[in-house]
Amino acid sequence: MSKGLFITGTGTDIGKTYVTALLVKRLHDAGYNVGYYKAAISGADSVAESDAGFVNATANLGQSDEELLSYLYKTAVSPHLAAKLEGNPVEKETVIKGYQRVAATRNFVTMEGSGGIVCPIRYDEVGHYFLTDIIHWLHLPTLIVADAGLGTINTVVLTVEYLKARHIPVKGIILNHYTGGTMQEDNVYMIEELTGCKVLAKVAPGDTELAADPAMLASLYE
Repeated sequence: MSKGLFITGTGTDIGKTYVTALLVKRLHDAGYNVGYYKAAISGADSVAESDAGFVNATANLGQSDEELLSYLYKTAVSPHLAAKLEGNPVEKETVIKGYQRVAATRNFVTMEGSGGIVCPIRYDEVGHYFLTDIIHWLHLPTLIVADAGLGTINTVVLTVEYLKARHIPVKGIILNHYTGGTMQEDNVYMIEELTGCKVLAKVAPGDTELAADPAMLASLYE
């Protein structure tokens, strides 16, 4: 029986894919049968050059392009707009089948979102799909990746509250670009105080390994 985890970020360009790759690599290196899936990626010419390709290569997963990703858009905008511009909208059944394809051969499926949690995936006369809809379709818990620096208290709290309001479990938070010091240490304290969620790991610039127990990471999947 496969288990899954959805990784979202507090915004674009906070290093969500980088942290996801380290997490998946940590599990893979520890012997877990882990896989990766992403519904839609925009701003890449090929799967190999995309977020999905980066995770696949970094963690040495050996997955095919078809397993990693369902929709690839070249236009570097939100997936819903890229889909309109390129005439290839995201279909619910395609995403579900894409996820299930990975789940059929991997015990732990790591699904990465696009940008922050309020990201439209399809918005047209046929359907209005957001990342939270995909999470509900697949019945996944979430892990939040955030920047460790100034402003992160606000963005993390808002992301957690948004997810909780939609009855989506939040398993914890990983902070990227962590360099320590009074402000970042206080950010950890305040995030945990205000959200009730634990900061599970801190990723420093240039880290090539995630400093977290693989068994703990595996326990996040449901």
